[in-house]
Amino acid sequence: MGKPILMDFSADWCGPCRTMVSVMQALEKEYDGRAEIRAVNVDREMEMASKYGIFVVPTLILEKDGVEIRRWLGVTSKEELKAALDPALE
Repeated sequence: MGKPILMDFSADWCGPCRTMVSVMQALEKEYDGRAEIRAVNVDREMEMASKYGIFVVPTLILEKDGVEIRRWLGVTSKEELKAALDPALE
């Protein structure tokens, strides 16, 4: 089984997206080697944003083994993300 992947779909012009940067950096340090944390800029990676049907930023998607486990729209707390990430590690 692969590692869970938490993707943060955002844009440079998005204020709420900037709020998520520190949360994602903290998660990246905390889950180093156990989960992959990815930042996806929707303006630069339009094909990927289209593949995942991203219409709102920030959108966060937790995926494991190619299957979407959970999706959040808007600013999301570190605690809420951890509550979904921890079970995905098993």
